[in-house]
Amino acid sequence: MRKDDKCTFCGRGRDEVSILVTGISGAICDVCAEQAHSIVKENAKKTKPFSPDNKDVPKPQEIKNFLDDYVIGQDEAKRYLSVAVYNHYKRLMQKISDDVEIEKSNIIMVGSTGTGKTLLARTIAKKLKVPFSIVDATVLTEAGYVGEDIESILTRLLQAADYDLNAAQQGIVFIDEIDKIARKSDNPSITRDVSGEGVQQGLLKLLEGAIVNVPPQGGRKHPEQRMIAVDTRNILFICGGAFDGIEKKIAQRLNTHVVGFGASKNTAIVDRGNLLKYITPTDLKAYGLIPEIIGRLPILTYLEPLDRTALRRILTEPKNSIIKQYIKLFDMDNITLAFDEEVYDYVVDKAIEFKLGARGLRSIVETIMMDDMFIMPSSSEKSLKITLAYAKEKLEGADINRLQIA
Repeated sequence: MRKDDKCTFCGRGRDEVSILVTGISGAICDVCAEQAHSIVKENAKKTKPFSPDNKDVPKPQEIKNFLDDYVIGQDEAKRYLSVAVYNHYKRLMQKISDDVEIEKSNIIMVGSTGTGKTLLARTIAKKLKVPFSIVDATVLTEAGYVGEDIESILTRLLQAADYDLNAAQQGIVFIDEIDKIARKSDNPSITRDVSGEGVQQGLLKLLEGAIVNVPPQGGRKHPEQRMIAVDTRNILFICGGAFDGIEKKIAQRLNTHVVGFGASKNTAIVDRGNLLKYITPTDLKAYGLIPEIIGRLPILTYLEPLDRTALRRILTEPKNSIIKQYIKLFDMDNITLAFDEEVYDYVVDKAIEFKLGARGLRSIVETIMMDDMFIMPSSSEKSLKITLAYAKEKLEGADINRLQIA
């Protein structure tokens, strides 16, 4: 047998492997080539730490302008997010020899449902050069109970980084529905609150910075797997939650009364339509977040409630607006879709009536368009125009009660 008829590394013959690549003085099979590639890739991760290029780091105004293309309004929250992300990049580029160590500033965003908290997170992920993951706090439980462990947050980040440990340790995590793990009332109960204060206690070490042993494929399902040690000191955490009912806590603190002679004269200038603008860490504590976790989320910002003008712009203006999405769907079937201007106003009015927020705009438009989306792809017609009368007929003929929030 000639030298080039068998693999120089493992010795298997040409008939024992799928591919045998021959060279000047030897040969390598496909199996050994794949192993060599994985070794080189793993070694490159260890020798070259992950870091975004200094030239490619977007400035805060550039990040905000990008968010403006997809998210209407919420300038205050956009500014906070843009600065936090930019500072996160600068922390990654900081030289280790510097005497001044820049601390990370985790963020918590408060806003009612449908105002764009998750949309802001998803949109900013498109712009970033670092691994980004979105996790839901509602599924988290204390260790030992059915549900996901706290460490699963870092498992998602590892997956987003394609299990590049150096990259994951400098990523960004958005924890959604953070208000759902608030401490429940102090009423005595025979059941243990395994998804409340205990989860907050477990999050403390992640938010501040610690070396956490993370199961790469999820916790209890694979107890035999090798753990990955993840250092969270350089991971930026952004939390968001609706905090339904926190306005009452803010009003109590401000001593505001809608009616009655007991109202304080000093509260005359308070904007009662948007009490969230006055939110402080004290209100989060009154709602049920423990002081330790509030201290690890030093930047607190809020999202404005959506008024009629904002909803109208959300419906048509963003790059991925709802109307543009439906026009694109019909265009893929070579059908030209158009709407009368009055239809937009009607949809917005219904969203306000049902208190659905921006998320409810799609439900209303979907109800109006359902019959056409079923019939038009099979018809010979190549144009469709939605009028106000047609929209009213379709929406009023549907079971609109399912759109309402109790």
